[in-house]
Amino acid sequence: MKIGLLGKKIGMTQIFDQQGKALPVTILELGPCPVTEIKNLESHGYKAIQVGYVEAKSNQLNKAEIGHLNKYNMPPLKYLKEYRVNSLDNFKIGQLITVKDLEINQNISVSSISIGKGFMGCTKRHKFSRGPMSHGSKNHKQPGSIGAGTTPGKVFAGKKMAGRMGGKKVTIQNLRIIDIKTNHNIIIVKGSVPGKPGNMISIHQK
Repeated sequence: MKIGLLGKKIGMTQIFDQQGKALPVTILELGPCPVTEIKNLESHGYKAIQVGYVEAKSNQLNKAEIGHLNKYNMPPLKYLKEYRVNSLDNFKIGQLITVKDLEINQNISVSSISIGKGFMGCTKRHKFSRGPMSHGSKNHKQPGSIGAGTTPGKVFAGKKMAGRMGGKKVTIQNLRIIDIKTNHNIIIVKGSVPGKPGNMISIHQK
């Protein structure tokens, strides 16, 4: 069953495998996520399920969100996300999706908002090489030429320049599940996940 889950990043650590190798791992707390809506070919033109995460006070939601959840007698949920599925046979409204639906050694994709770095220069943001550091050179971290003169008479869109770095949605694919702790709704994946500890994350199966 292909599923998706919402959760939060707990943090990183390392564990040792049976060969004694240290593996960098990230601990994720996922779900439980109730199914809040089922979309089928007849009503929407595609197959998908919508899941919710984190119960909230009703005054934290707008009327449209409250009405949508009340339609299926669901509690107020802070986060809603839709996942495409191949089959709707195994899903029903109100069904809880948990880490029990995942398997060890399975590959998943994890999406989150990366850590914001603020306004960064070209060297840090785009890995530009620096200029000479000696012989009176004053070009250490300058961006250099940004285009020609009269023709074309403009800077082309998409030019790599200084600007805001990070704070964007990033998806890391093919992270292998090392272990699952069903009693704490926790999974351990090999490798790093975007964002700070406590960040909201979304996972889906490949």
